[in-house]
Amino acid sequence: MSWIDKLRKLGGEARPNPARAGAVNVRSVMYSTSPLLASKTPPWRSKFLVGLVGLGFCVLVGRAVYVQIIGNDFFLKQGEIRYARTLDLSASRGRIIDRNGMILASSVPAPSLWVIPKEFEADKKQRAQLAKLLGYTPAELAGKLDDSPNFVWLRRQVDEQVAKDALGLGVKGLFQVREFKRKYPEGEAAAHVVGFTNVEENGQEGIELAFQKELQGRNGTRRVVKDRLGRVVEDIGESVAPVDGRDIELSIDSKVQFYAYQRIRDAVTENKAKAGSVVVLDAQTGEVLALSNFPSYAPGDRKNLSGAQLRNRALTDTFEPGSTMKPFIAAWALETGRVTPDTVLQTAPGRLNFAGSVITDSHAHGDLTVSQTIQKSSNVGAVRMAMQFQPREMWELYSQVGFGQKPQIGFPGAVTGRLRPYKSWRPIEQATMSYGYGLSASLFQIARAYTVFAHDGELIPVSLVKNRQVDTPTPAGIRVISPKVAKQVREMMHLVTLEGGTAPKAQVPGYSVGGKSGTAYKQEGKGYAEKKYRSWFVGLAPISKPRIIVAVMVDEPSNGKYFGGDVAAPVFSEVVQQTLRSMGEPPDIEVRPQIVTHALQAEEESF
Repeated sequence: MSWIDKLRKLGGEARPNPARAGAVNVRSVMYSTSPLLASKTPPWRSKFLVGLVGLGFCVLVGRAVYVQIIGNDFFLKQGEIRYARTLDLSASRGRIIDRNGMILASSVPAPSLWVIPKEFEADKKQRAQLAKLLGYTPAELAGKLDDSPNFVWLRRQVDEQVAKDALGLGVKGLFQVREFKRKYPEGEAAAHVVGFTNVEENGQEGIELAFQKELQGRNGTRRVVKDRLGRVVEDIGESVAPVDGRDIELSIDSKVQFYAYQRIRDAVTENKAKAGSVVVLDAQTGEVLALSNFPSYAPGDRKNLSGAQLRNRALTDTFEPGSTMKPFIAAWALETGRVTPDTVLQTAPGRLNFAGSVITDSHAHGDLTVSQTIQKSSNVGAVRMAMQFQPREMWELYSQVGFGQKPQIGFPGAVTGRLRPYKSWRPIEQATMSYGYGLSASLFQIARAYTVFAHDGELIPVSLVKNRQVDTPTPAGIRVISPKVAKQVREMMHLVTLEGGTAPKAQVPGYSVGGKSGTAYKQEGKGYAEKKYRSWFVGLAPISKPRIIVAVMVDEPSNGKYFGGDVAAPVFSEVVQQTLRSMGEPPDIEVRPQIVTHALQAEEESF
C-alpha cells in the first residue's frame, strides 16, 4: 500500500510534493483509459458527417451535370460572348427620285467621330484644334468627354476632310466609324414633299416617313472573333447579306416643283404675306406634279426650325374655300336641269335678305345669267341656285368631290377638313356654303375636286407616286356630273379669265385657261378678322382639253392687294406657262401681246 493510500485510510490529508505528484500523474494516466475517450460517441453524429460529405458530392455532381449537359448551350454562349461579336452590315437606304429620274434624296458615306474618354490623351493645343474642327468651344468638348468614361460620340456625319484632319492630330482614344448621311439636292424647293430623316436614317417627315419601310431595307449580319484589343481575328458562321432599300419614284416633276416654289416665294414676298402654297396636278392621270410651300427649310440643315417652316400647308392647313365652291353649285344646278348656262338670275340690287341675315355682292350687277354669275363671282346668284337644292343634295355633292374626307395619297399630315352633316344645317348655313363659308378644306382637296371639271365629270384618284405603266390608262373615277355639264362649267370658268371676269391676270400667252378666284376673311376666334384675308385661284389649262390643274393660295397678303384675281392669279399664270411648256403641250390659241392681259380690268370679287 502506498503512503497516499495509508494517509487516506487514516482520514488525514497530505500535501504531496507538486513535482512528485506531477510525475506520478504522467506515469499513471494511460491513453486507452482516458475518461474523455472512454465515453461513447453518439451514432447520429457520425452519420450526420457522412451525410454532409455525401450531400456535397451530390451537389458537385449535379452542378457538373447542369454545366455539361442541361445548361451547356447557355455556358457555351457565355463563353462565346467573351470573344465572338455580331457586326451589323448596314443596308443602303433607297433613293427618292422624281418622275424623270432626278435625285431628290440619296445617302452618301459620312464618317462619324467617337472617343473612349478614359483612354483619351491630348495636350492643350490638340484639344483646342479638335474643338475648332468639330465646331465646339474647349469647354463644350470637355463637357462631352465627361458624359461617359467608355464611349462618347464627338460628332456624327462630318465631312470627309474634317474627319481626316481630326484623326491627323494623333489624339489617342479618338476613332472613326463609317455611316451614311442623307443629301437633298433640291433643297428648300422640295422639302415639304421629300421630308427628312434623323441621324439614324429613320424618316421623320414627308416621303421619307411615308415610305420608311420600303426605303430602309434590311441590315445584314457578320459573326466574327475579336481579340482583347477589339481587332477582328476571323469570321465564324455564315454572314447574312444586307438588303438595300428600294428607290421610290415620285410623280413630282422637279422642274415644275422648283418653278412653282420660286413663284409662290416671290408672291409671298411681293405681297408681304404670311405664307403661300401651290399644287399642280396632271388632269389626265391624277399624278401630283408639284406641291410647293413657302416658307420652307433646307432638309439637310434643320437648325432653329419653326413649326411654320415644317408645315406642309397645302395638305395640313384648312380654310373656308370661298368662291371656289360656286362652280360646283352651278354644275349641280345644270346637272339637275334647274338652270341652263343662259338662265337669268336676279341679283339686283346686290343684296339679299335671307333668314334674318344680309347676303351681299361686292357691288350691284343687275340680273346675271348663270355663266355671268360665275364670271363675276356673285354671292347672290350662287345663293339663288343653291336654295333650289335640298340640303342632302348639296351635302352629297360636296362629299362626292372629296370635301370632309381625308385625301388618300399615303402622305403624313393630310387633313380631313370639315363638312357638317346636312341634318344640322340651318337655311342660312346652306346659303353661305354655296359661296364657301361654313365648311373648310385644304388647298390640295380643292385642287383634287376640280378634276371633276378637268376629267369630264369624273373625280379621279390622285397619287404622289409615278404610274409605272408605259401606256398609262385613264384612271377609274367617280362620276359626279355629265361630260356635257363639265364642259359648260369649263366655259364659264374661261370667262373668269377674260375681260369682265375676276381674274384676267390668270391668262397665259398661247394657252386657253379657266378657273375660279377666291377671297375670304380669315377666321379669328369665333369670328372673322376684318383685315386678314386668304387669296387663291384654282384653274385648268388648256380649257378645251385640260392637261393640268393648278391651285394657288396666298395667306394674309398685306401690301394693298388681297383679291385672288390680283394676288394668286398671276402665280397661276406663270406656273401654267412653265409647266405646259416643260410637258411639251402645244399652244392652243394665238399668242397675243402680254400688255393686253395686264391692261384688262378685273371685276371686283364678292366674298
